[in-house]
Amino acid sequence: MKAAQRPIHAVTTWVRRQPPKVKAFLGVISAMTALVLLRMIVHDHDNLFVAAEAVHALGISVLIYKLTKEKTCAGLSLKSQELTALFLAVRLYCSFVMEFDIHTLLDSATLVTTLWVIYMIRFKLKASYMEDKDNFAIYYVVIPCAVLSILIHPSTHHHIINKISWAFCVYLEAVSVLPQLRVMQNTKIVEPFTAHYVFALGIARFLSCAHWVLQVLDTRGRLLTALGYGFWPIMVLLSEIIQTFILADFCYYYVKSLMGGQLVLRLPSGVV
Repeated sequence: MKAAQRPIHAVTTWVRRQPPKVKAFLGVISAMTALVLLRMIVHDHDNLFVAAEAVHALGISVLIYKLTKEKTCAGLSLKSQELTALFLAVRLYCSFVMEFDIHTLLDSATLVTTLWVIYMIRFKLKASYMEDKDNFAIYYVVIPCAVLSILIHPSTHHHIINKISWAFCVYLEAVSVLPQLRVMQNTKIVEPFTAHYVFALGIARFLSCAHWVLQVLDTRGRLLTALGYGFWPIMVLLSEIIQTFILADFCYYYVKSLMGGQLVLRLPSGVV
């Protein structure tokens, strides 16, 4: 096992010593390589979006196990769960009034479980909630997302309230994980179940981003035109990319810790 880990350790040590610009370049190359592989392996790229929802559901299942079996919510951000519930509720409203499909059912199930997690943190397991560590001011993201959604939203034929709501949930989803990252930044030590949950979020966000990018490539940009005109199509794609890269750093240290056989993830200073 040690012999197999030496090349991995050597690579991770080399990457860690590189300047930020080189790390960013390597990250972009890795993402592009993954996109090419997905394009070759997955023929129906709509399946990537379903896979993203499935991975997200798997992450929530890990949370449910943690809350029911471990009887603790230590390390979890209540504010991130509330932001998740907010954008899911808005997205469900948009789904019902704009386009009802399989994603509506998936979002409904995710919202119900997220509300259950919020209930457990707020009432059943309140004693273990690390409120002092969960100190991210959510109005820092909610207000900018609301303002941005008023300024930049779809140019479709739907009612203006529905278009603004759609834009709001897209923007809020991109940054909803920030309070959870702040909690991990404050504690520096992430226990396994929380780490698994956040890693699942990272994978789900990457699959969702890959779905959009590959759809744009397959349609040779026509998908962006179908979404409307102006800045909105670009903002949709940019939101998907942002939420992927927000979690990229954490996912790197998660994989590194897993390869090293460490159950508890210890984050160095400056991560997330």
